[in-house]
Amino acid sequence: QVQLVESGGGLVQPGGSLRLSCAASESIFSFGVMGWYRQAPGKQREFVATFARSGVTNYADAVKGRFTISGDNAKNTVYLQMNSLKPEDTAVYYCYAAGGRWGQGTQVTVSS
Repeated sequence: QVQLVESGGGLVQPGGSLRLSCAASESIFSFGVMGWYRQAPGKQREFVATFARSGVTNYADAVKGRFTISGDNAKNTVYLQMNSLKPEDTAVYYCYAAGGRWGQGTQVTVSS
């Protein structure tokens, strides 16, 4: 059974940075597409970014220019580098792999 394990969340001040990691139990290229979604309190889960085996990336408008998704197949890991964080980025961030696979989530809180 495929496992996705997120890490790297925490509390950060506005303007700060965090890097999230998603460690997969098999090659990230085997999924074709992996990505990150987030869910803020009282809101629906929303798309953040995706990383395809081809290297193509996509981002939500709200994070373009601030977040960068990347993958390291040798480590079976996908990363989300988050810079210039804002309070509205506060959410539980979930790793996603094509085929409906989800991690357990990691909390990101942006607050002074």
